[in-house]
Amino acid sequence: MAEQIPEHVHLVGSIALDTVEEVFRTAGTLLGRRLKRCPDGEPGGRRLWISWQYPLLRANAYLQIDTSQGLTQAGMFPKLRLADGVKWEDIHFGELGYAREARASYQDFLAARAKGELPTTARFQVCFPTPMAVIVPFCLGRDVPAIEKAYEKAMLEEVARVCAAIPHRDLAIQWDVCIEMVIWDGQLAERYPKEGTSEADILARLKRLGDAVPADVELGFHLCYGDLDAKHFVDPVDATRMVALANALAGNVKHPIAWIHMPVPLSRSDDAFFKPMAALKLSPQTELYLGLVHSEDGAEGIKKRAAAASKYVGNFGIATECGIARQRKPELVRKILTIHAEGSKEPAV
Repeated sequence: MAEQIPEHVHLVGSIALDTVEEVFRTAGTLLGRRLKRCPDGEPGGRRLWISWQYPLLRANAYLQIDTSQGLTQAGMFPKLRLADGVKWEDIHFGELGYAREARASYQDFLAARAKGELPTTARFQVCFPTPMAVIVPFCLGRDVPAIEKAYEKAMLEEVARVCAAIPHRDLAIQWDVCIEMVIWDGQLAERYPKEGTSEADILARLKRLGDAVPADVELGFHLCYGDLDAKHFVDPVDATRMVALANALAGNVKHPIAWIHMPVPLSRSDDAFFKPMAALKLSPQTELYLGLVHSEDGAEGIKKRAAAASKYVGNFGIATECGIARQRKPELVRKILTIHAEGSKEPAV
């Protein structure tokens, strides 16, 4: 079988450079037409993914700090619960901030594209965490269902604001599926609430989120095993559970799925990891991106993992396992972006 050299690169979301302008300029210059979409890199307060939402939750009048088990249960943040006397139907969230950030970054995107720093065909990629990914880490387990319900409503309003502000021909929306993916995987079952987390519940959540995106806006899913301290919460045993969730999304989300991203651990270039991908049932229009890029072994590592994957799945692009912000300095980020370029080829015009 001829060696498969991927032509497209997917940037998962966070990129530890200093400014949005620097992200667009650096990624566009290094990767060129390999990029079908480009995120703004989530700089500043968004660098730690969902952490910037904690102050918003803490400031909400319907929530308060839970002191029943001390103040360090969430690692960095004390858990929040429903405030005294508050019923689930009372909870309300206003703006979450995602749409305001996206509107500002889109102006930088237009400027970068006009200067030729980004391909003229590239779309602006906006990444949203699923509501469960925000509420489960920060809120008391018994109150998660009520708080999540209200937060999901607010998150979908953020999606609507983004779609109202940015031309659909320029827009791509990615749902970052982390807590749901880890629960679906099943290795850390004792860590997460039992209520509302069956496979049917998870799929219903993701269907609501996917189908809330307008039909002419590109939609993608990043299947995530976490990136705490730049490491997965737990590594997938193989691709089996990711394939199962990808197939479930393909069969249930009405909105056409433009791409699905799956991580691949550094240590895995063996047939056993990739063999389950032979069972993928994605639409021909859905791009598959595999997290083959690791700074530790560079382009050679990509080549090795791509050779194994290509035995079981056809065309695919490359990506990192997750975002490249946590505990990563700008020089390492530039190295990782360069590795993307070295491990792929630019599509022909």
